[in-house]
Amino acid sequence: MDRLLRTHLPQGLGAHARLANVRGDKLVFVVDSPVWHAKLRLAAPALVDAARSIGLEVNDVGVRTTTAPLRPLPPAEARHAPMSAAARAGLETALAMLRPEASEEHAGGDRKASARRAPRPPAEPAEGAS
Repeated sequence: MDRLLRTHLPQGLGAHARLANVRGDKLVFVVDSPVWHAKLRLAAPALVDAARSIGLEVNDVGVRTTTAPLRPLPPAEARHAPMSAAARAGLETALAMLRPEASEEHAGGDRKASARRAPRPPAEPAEGAS
């Protein structure tokens, strides 16, 4: 029934509305935002006529707004490929270099790397400066 009535909705509204229930003489639709709620209320007379044309005895349209998605979301896909052994080894090596005790060993005789990592002593104030 939802598919039959959805074809009578204004363009663009079909993706944001679905028939939730037929309660007595009332069609109840669910929409996903207040904008579509207002547009569906404006289309109510045409929907009542369309429902009557397919054999439903309805006189009114009710609209509810929800924050949940109207259609189920597709299952989550694997976002990352598994890490290869070589990539894992390279990452572990890089992490080991970043650890303080290991960085001293890897820096070895590299004066530039040592100078960048060594904190500078505070500058002595010039004479007469306060």
